[in-house]
Amino acid sequence: MNIMFASMIGGWQVVLIIVLVVILFGGKKIPELARGIGLGVKEFKKAAREVTDEVQKAGEETPAQQTKTAANGQSQPSQTVSQSSNPPKA
Repeated sequence: MNIMFASMIGGWQVVLIIVLVVILFGGKKIPELARGIGLGVKEFKKAAREVTDEVQKAGEETPAQQTKTAANGQSQPSQTVSQSSNPPKA
């Protein structure tokens, strides 16, 4: 239990961090830094959302394509992997 409490940040630590940030960067730079961090987070969320959407679309397209092919009476091409004991020479 003591390990859990040791990792928590208290009120004085937060105040000390804020004071150090103000001293290091100055009052005028802090809004610029916050704006940059906000834009970075926004871009990250957008990219994560796009990846999630692509994965969902890929999962939805596969069963729909199989159903369409089966409904038209066409057989689906089988994928065969040739396995030979003698690989081709380069």
